[in-house]
Amino acid sequence: MRRTGVVMVIPVAWLSWSVGGVLMAPGTDTVTARLAEWARFHGMGAVVSEMERIQYQLSPPKVGGALAGAIPTETPGSGGPNPQVAPQPTAQVTGSPTGLHAIPAQAQPAVAGEGQWQPLLTLHGKPAIQAAFLRPDALHTSYLTGVAVMDQSLLKMELHPGYQVPGGSGWLQPTDVPTSERDALVATFNSGFRMADSRGGYWQDGQTAVPLRTGAASMVIYKDGHADVVKWGGGTPGPDVVAVRQNLDLLVDNGTLASDIDSTTTTTWGKTVGNATYVWRTALGIRADGSLVFVAGDALSVRTLATIARDAGAVRAMEMDINKAWTNFITYTHPSPGLAVPHMLTADEQPNPSRYLQPSTRDFVAVLAR
Repeated sequence: MRRTGVVMVIPVAWLSWSVGGVLMAPGTDTVTARLAEWARFHGMGAVVSEMERIQYQLSPPKVGGALAGAIPTETPGSGGPNPQVAPQPTAQVTGSPTGLHAIPAQAQPAVAGEGQWQPLLTLHGKPAIQAAFLRPDALHTSYLTGVAVMDQSLLKMELHPGYQVPGGSGWLQPTDVPTSERDALVATFNSGFRMADSRGGYWQDGQTAVPLRTGAASMVIYKDGHADVVKWGGGTPGPDVVAVRQNLDLLVDNGTLASDIDSTTTTTWGKTVGNATYVWRTALGIRADGSLVFVAGDALSVRTLATIARDAGAVRAMEMDINKAWTNFITYTHPSPGLAVPHMLTADEQPNPSRYLQPSTRDFVAVLAR
C-alpha cells in the first residue's frame, strides 16, 4: 500500500504543480481559458474541441430579435497625449483609405447607421482608424459586428509574441506593450490560432518558432511598419520583413471568397469548433489602397466573416483567432503621458481590456502612431 501510495502521489504532485503554474501565470486570461489551454498543450486538444462543440450546440447564438440598442455613435479619440509632435516621414508608406463606401447591410431592412463609417481615432487631425457596425447576417439580427479600417500612412504595426504562443525565448519584442511605447499606442488586436492548429508558421526578426508553410494565409509586417495579408509564396522572408504570422488559408483572395469557404474538413479552416459554427471570430484584410481591415464579432461563421471582410473592401483576408476568450480589437486614449486607457470596439467583447498591457499568453499586434 505504501508503494502504491508513492506511485499515486507522483502524478498528483506533478498535476498540481503543472495546473497551478498555469493558473498563477501572469496575464488576464480567465480560469476557464487557462485550463483549456493547459489541456491543449498536454495532448487533450481533441477533448477540448469536442467539449466546445457540444457547448455551442447546446447554447447557440440567438436567432432573430433586434439589437439591444442603436448602432453605436463614436466620439473620435486622440491618438496620443503629445499632438504637437510631428509625424514621422511616411513618403514610402501607402495605406490611406480611399473611396471608403458603406458596408452593405447583411440583414434587411437596414437599421439607421448600419455599415456607415465613422472616425474612431484621429492623429494629426486625420482619421487614423474608422469604424463601422452591422449585424452579421439575416439570422442573428440581435448581434453586432465591428469593423475597423486602419490608415497605414498614419499607423505602424508591431507583432508581439505571447509567452505560450508561439512561446520560446530570444524574441526582440516583449510579450506586452512596453511602457516606453504606450504614449504612441493607438490600438491592439489579436493574432491567430495556437501554432498547432494554425497550419502555418511564425517567423520574427530572423528567428523561426514554426517553419513557414508555402501557400498559407500570412500577415507580413515590414521594417517600415506597414503590414500586408498575402498567400505565402515560399522561401525565406526578405531583408525588409520583420515578421510573418500564418494562419490557415486565405478567406478572400483577389476580392473573391475562397472556393472552399464552406469546406467542413479540419485541414481547411482548422480543427476548432468548425467552419459553420456561429461563434466569436476575427479577420484581418488588406484593401486595394493599402489600408487594413479588421473584423470582430459574435455569431459569425467562416462564410459570414469572409463576406463582411470582402464587403468592407478587403481584396485579401485571413481568419485570425476565434472564441470569446481570444478575440478583440482595442483602441486607447491618453488622458496623461504614460497612461493608455483601453476601449473595446464592441461592448460585448469578452477579454480583459488591459490584456496587452501586461504579459500575454498569445501573440498580438500593437498599432502605434507614426
